[in-house]
Amino acid sequence: GPTRKMPLTASAMDFFQLFVPDNVLKNMVVQTNMYAKKYQERFGSDEAWIDVTLTEMKAFLGYMISTSIHHCESVLSIWSSGFYSNKSIALIMTQSRFEKILKYFHVVAFRSSQTTHSLYKIQPFLDSLQNGFDSAFRPSQAQVLHEPLIDEDPVFIATCTERELRKRKKRKFSLWVRQCSSTGFICQIYVHLKEGSGADGLDALKNKPQLHSMVAKSLCQNASGKNYIIFTGPSITSLNLFEEFEKQEIYCCGLLSTRKSDCTGLPPSMLNNSETPQSRGQYRIRMKGNMSLICWYNKGHFRFLTNAYSPVQQGVIIKRKSGEIPCPLAVEAFAAHLSYICKYDDKYSKYFISHKPNKTWQQVFWFAISIAINNAYILYKMSEAYHVTRYSRAQFGERLVKELLGLEDTTPSH
Repeated sequence: GPTRKMPLTASAMDFFQLFVPDNVLKNMVVQTNMYAKKYQERFGSDEAWIDVTLTEMKAFLGYMISTSIHHCESVLSIWSSGFYSNKSIALIMTQSRFEKILKYFHVVAFRSSQTTHSLYKIQPFLDSLQNGFDSAFRPSQAQVLHEPLIDEDPVFIATCTERELRKRKKRKFSLWVRQCSSTGFICQIYVHLKEGSGADGLDALKNKPQLHSMVAKSLCQNASGKNYIIFTGPSITSLNLFEEFEKQEIYCCGLLSTRKSDCTGLPPSMLNNSETPQSRGQYRIRMKGNMSLICWYNKGHFRFLTNAYSPVQQGVIIKRKSGEIPCPLAVEAFAAHLSYICKYDDKYSKYFISHKPNKTWQQVFWFAISIAINNAYILYKMSEAYHVTRYSRAQFGERLVKELLGLEDTTPSH
């Protein structure tokens, strides 16, 4: 849960600034003004540009965040006269001023001579965000490694033309998270860039064990020695990785797939489906030290690799129609934590900022801001302030937008 007690009067902005404090916003102001100055020195002066202020930067973020609550194809719809216009917040800043800030907006204006990482334009922000996640929240023992749902807004995809779809560039990165499965709080973010078609590029490593092993190690670099139990999907699950984690006192439970997983070192007899018909709930087990390989049957064979649960401990899967199906405890635990993350995705993935810039670093930035707001809401729900105001996720987002825009009326709409 939260590491600090927030006051009863804590606002949405107070929770958001646990992760994006004023000093980070002030740095964005400085870097944006530096970039605007350098850009004009190179391409000619822009008479309409005036240096951005902290108040304007907060309003700029507020407009962007508003697209996570009222989904629209473009943030500029706020100033339009159409269906997605928003007269209540459009008066704070003119559309032309917003577009100027959007043109020059930067988190890091210039590459330093030592920088080799392609995400240098937002790496300091991601590092600051990570420090905020680490200091504000203590995760539960059970955690999940997965890719959250950050795809295009399904409503827009269903209504746009083929030409509009083709104009949209594919994402040039993949984003994984380590997530507390008791609360949904995202503890760590890892971004892997598609940096060309070389040996390290995402294309070359797609669905290959070395990429997913590298992702898992990066996400768990701060988890060693804490006895965490990490749940993984088929692409990450492998005997070599789990044994490596066990040396760091990180224990695992993962779903295994003969098609997607690295099955090196696992007995072939357990990877082949038995020809004799089996009844639901039957399972076979093979062990090596603390590691167990479980093959469980439920309208198909499901394989699990774990060193976090004893294979002899019994559990049960409850199905609405067929009732209780016996299984090892590891299978029950995996199903429970996976279903929680599915519920999190269903509830929170629709509150990602819908602005879709072409630049990769900006796409990552707005995804990271969206995750920070979801985390802020989770902390708010676990605080005493929630029992005073009881905002829904949408109301929390609306209140945050109004506070960033400096509007006095911060009561949520019902």
